[in-house]
Order: sequence, then C-alpha cells, then structure tokens
Amino acid sequence: MARQQLKQAATAGGGHTVYGGHEKVLRQTVIGMIEGAVLGEHSNPGEATVQVLSGRVRLVTGDLSWEGRAGDLLIVPDARHSLEALVDSAVLLTVAKLS
Repeated sequence: MARQQLKQAATAGGGHTVYGGHEKVLRQTVIGMIEGAVLGEHSNPGEATVQVLSGRVRLVTGDLSWEGRAGDLLIVPDARHSLEALVDSAVLLTVAKLS
C-alpha cells in the first residue's frame, strides 16, 4: 500500500483510507508524499498520530518541529500543524475524531 501511494503521489497526490472514514470515530489513511511535498498548516480534528512507513518527514507546529524516519511514530499536537516530506515518503495517519 505504501509503495502504491508513493507512485500515486508522484502523479496525483492524495491518500487511501484503509480503515474507517468520516462516519467513524477512528480513521487510518496511508499517504504518499514526494520529496518537498507539504500538507499545509491545518487544525487537528481529534487525537492523531503519524507513523512513518518509509522515508523521512518533518511535523511542524509553531516554533517546534519533529523529524520522523521509517518506523517512527509522531504524536500530532493539538494545534495547527503541517507535515513535510524531506525525501519520498509514505505515512500512516491515524485520527480519532473528538465528539
């Protein structure tokens, strides 16, 4: 799935929800990002984590940032944040929406 999303990111971008959806509390989405791609600053709809499946990414909020490599789990802060691919990367975004 991660390799497929990386191929898709090179042409169209986007991600693929592997569990849940907008009607569920829990949603997991595999996202492929090519080097330099940024998921622009946005709010967090609930509790969230980013597991780096391959590559290297940077999670940024305000003056703070965290880098993650394959196998790392980043806790998404409860604040506006962005995610940047430092190299071609695939991540698993897990979100538990707050009621």
